[in-house]
Amino acid sequence: MLSPIVRLTDLAHGGGCGCKLAPSVLQKLLADQPKAAPFAQLLVGTETGDDAAVWQIDDETCVIATTDFFMPVVDDPRDFGRIAATNAISDIYAMGGRPIMALAILGMPLGKLPIETVRAILAGGASICAEAGIPVAGGHSIDSVEPIYGLAVIGLCRPENVRKNSGAQPGDVLILTKGLGVGVYSAAFKKQALPDGAYDEMIASTTLLNKIGQVLGGDTDVHGITDVTGFGLLGHGLELARGARMRLTIAWDKIPLLADAERLVKAGYITGASGRNWASYGEQVVLPPLLQDWQRALLTDPQTSGGLLIACAPDRAQALRASIKGAGYPRASIIGSVAEGAPAVEII
Repeated sequence: MLSPIVRLTDLAHGGGCGCKLAPSVLQKLLADQPKAAPFAQLLVGTETGDDAAVWQIDDETCVIATTDFFMPVVDDPRDFGRIAATNAISDIYAMGGRPIMALAILGMPLGKLPIETVRAILAGGASICAEAGIPVAGGHSIDSVEPIYGLAVIGLCRPENVRKNSGAQPGDVLILTKGLGVGVYSAAFKKQALPDGAYDEMIASTTLLNKIGQVLGGDTDVHGITDVTGFGLLGHGLELARGARMRLTIAWDKIPLLADAERLVKAGYITGASGRNWASYGEQVVLPPLLQDWQRALLTDPQTSGGLLIACAPDRAQALRASIKGAGYPRASIIGSVAEGAPAVEII
């Protein structure tokens, strides 16, 4: 691990996807934006809060475009770059697409960080792009108050392979591909309370590319996909519920967690974003009476470079889960189901 002279996380007021604006704030900002309806080739815009925009070029080709960037969630600059790149590329996979190139987005506080640290951030991001099989073809940089890094990513897919978060159908089963708890881990890390083994687990999860999304996009039994990031499992589950106009039921005891997540959240390592998330959408969530505060904190925990939440046909769920696990996602779990009803998420 490369140790910077200054802790990167000390230069940022937040970190990772915990930096995202609260869902309620974002909704207000977008409320008066012009609709994209006149553009018939724009298959996915801002209407459903999907993971990326999709533009249809012809009968066989769609372009997928996304951007994502944030402040450091860790201090090692190369790890920061790797996490940010993995997180940005995930949006392409979440739409069922294949990434083809990326542009770097860089903001650094000049005079506070040595050039070697910034180079390591860029190298970390480039290494993940190489793993995804794409180049970093350019980018833009500015002098900023806090360190910021991310990517704009372009991808391709066939029109029939686009997987929106609005595609879930009644009776579908929900699969989650990664464990929850990244925000809790990052809160503990910032206070220097995260064990080395837990750090390694966090890096392994946050730098695991969601490549399986491209495969799932070609499966007709997969009806909807979104990735779980800054709004937590409940927030992104609600986006899927609202998009499909369905009700999700999720079983708490089926949700995969990072190994130390329960211990750390009970010790009080919770991000501010967790509370902001709940304040934004809690009225559309049904919780069991005995659910404890620490459990709710994990349900709203911001996931930096989190897993995919997948809605699929019930008779294929077990086979799909097995194939996802076999593809390198050992925590992939069946966590719930989809039913007709007013958009909401119920935890049982």
